Amino acid sequence: MPYYPYRCLDCHRRFEIFLSYTEYGTRAVTCPFCNSANVQRRITRVRIAKSEESRLEELADPSLLAGLEDDPKALGKMMRRMGNELGEELPPEFDEVVDRLEAGQSPEEIEKAMPDLAGPEEGDGGGSDFDDF
Repeated sequence: MPYYPYRCLDCHRRFEIFLSYTEYGTRAVTCPFCNSANVQRRITRVRIAKSEESRLEELADPSLLAGLEDDPKALGKMMRRMGNELGEELPPEFDEVVDRLEAGQSPEEIEKAMPDLAGPEEGDGGGSDFDDF
């Protein structure tokens, strides 16, 4: 039996109410906080199930990658989207890097501020973790 999301138009608080299918549309809904009947049903996000393969194919669209090297905010937005699509728990450092990119900080500035994120030192045959982007 479903819970329905509402918001009170008087106290502006959000709440959910449990209603059976037969009660929905016939039972009066009131705000549990201020007891007002001036409420409105909220429409929640719709989720569309996609296979992992189709999500990753969508992320590989070349048009999404254009200009990322010159725009830290766009790079941060793309990285956040990729992190969300992967559906895996990412380390807190990922969120910090993405937050810094979205604030306009360049990858080079982030590397200087967070040296532990950098890969092997120059001369070790490595580079920074940002070289992949």
